Amino acid sequence: MRSTPDNTIVTGAAGWLGTAVTHALVEPGGEWERGGTIRALVRSGVEADRLARLSPSIEPVVGDLLELESLDRLFAGLVGEIDVLHIAGVIHPVKFDDFYAFNLHGTKAILAKSGQHAVRRFVHVSSNSPFGTNSGPDDRFRNEEPYHPYYGYGDSKMQAELAVFEAIDAGLEAVLVRPPWFYGPHQPPRQTKFFKMVRTGRFPVFAGGHQSRSMVYVDNLVQGLMRAELTPTAAGLGWWIADERPYSITEIVETVGRALADEGFEVSPNRLRVPDIVARVAEFTDKTIQRSGRYHQQIHVLGEMNKHIACDISAARRDLGYRPQVALYEGMRRSIRWCVDQGLDL
Repeated sequence: MRSTPDNTIVTGAAGWLGTAVTHALVEPGGEWERGGTIRALVRSGVEADRLARLSPSIEPVVGDLLELESLDRLFAGLVGEIDVLHIAGVIHPVKFDDFYAFNLHGTKAILAKSGQHAVRRFVHVSSNSPFGTNSGPDDRFRNEEPYHPYYGYGDSKMQAELAVFEAIDAGLEAVLVRPPWFYGPHQPPRQTKFFKMVRTGRFPVFAGGHQSRSMVYVDNLVQGLMRAELTPTAAGLGWWIADERPYSITEIVETVGRALADEGFEVSPNRLRVPDIVARVAEFTDKTIQRSGRYHQQIHVLGEMNKHIACDISAARRDLGYRPQVALYEGMRRSIRWCVDQGLDL
């Protein structure tokens, strides 16, 4: 792999994945520890203070991708090679238009600034959503997969990918990573709610729970992202980064329940079975709401619950030497321990 750059810019540095990445970059003796300056774009002073305490190498910049002044400060005074890890994005927005404001126009802004500063490599974190859902339980997203975006989020992330390819045509060395549903420490409240629903036996399982789902533990995803940054490849390549294999919804729920029990929690059997028609009605409602320019998180998530969303990581194995180290049970136990350490109510 290439040597690490003199400077690393991380957008979305205080988010779920961004926090895991910044921790990895400064972990003493860690596989991905690096010297030089790490510029971390965050949204608040509280987030900046939290990251600054990790290491003197981290220089938080409080700002916004949509503010030119913020981007100027993000790049100001950097000497030597610069890599950009573009992680910032919106999955569940307050307003529907936020999908495009942050996922598309924010990406275009950081791409333009990266081109002006001759960035060595730009890694764009995308999603499975530009590609929709699988046709069946054995179908897998592969690297030649055509776009078929899943509603507003998927379309905004597809448009962002297209903007990356335009920047590549203009001379920027950029690559993409495409993670599915991820899990692990530093999780947001929605993932904590998922644990609580499983523990109380109230997580809805649709149509027998046989849906195939790829997931990725955050440390596996950090490995894939770092390898995408540091492995010399052609620009314009993209890789699925996920755990070793997909899991069924039933397996996910049972594994989380077992991990909770093994961490000392009392777990109720999950008997909440929901007919497929409920998810189909939720999806139709979600589509109608989003077409009107609005967004409802719970309805959107419910409409996805009967879908197959699974990917093939063989290209990442071949091109990057990616080897996921943590599987579902161990990853969920680590996630639960982190929640306990943070005093979160499960």
